Amino acid sequence: MKLSEIGNLANDFWMEIPEHFPFIKLDAFVVMPNHVHGIITINHDRNVACNISTNDIPLSKNEKMAKISPKKGSLSSVIRSYKSAVTKQARQIDLKFSWQSLYYDHIIRNPFALHRIRKYINNNPNNWDTDNFYLA
Repeated sequence: MKLSEIGNLANDFWMEIPEHFPFIKLDAFVVMPNHVHGIITINHDRNVACNISTNDIPLSKNEKMAKISPKKGSLSSVIRSYKSAVTKQARQIDLKFSWQSLYYDHIIRNPFALHRIRKYINNNPNNWDTDNFYLA
């Protein structure tokens, strides 16, 4: 499948994710005409202590926003940064570019599931003409 200029941006920024998030390892990935598929492994150091406190002190507006924003090092923060970087560059090319607001994630729990999902991602371009969103 030949990528558009925006498709190349999506591909290039994906490959740069580990440069910005060193705890991320990339696996199978493909850019489709209207979406992407990819496997990300998050490898945080398990020896890092977490300090969580709960109290009834009123929060400032910034603290409230921080509580509902994606947490540093989370999959949400990685995807948000990726989509933001692609969007910024893509809008210089096409003002109509936008992502869907959400994304689908799935925890891969064993080697059999990993193999099945890799196969799905790698074969996805071959099945594009049977996709519900395919436009001839």
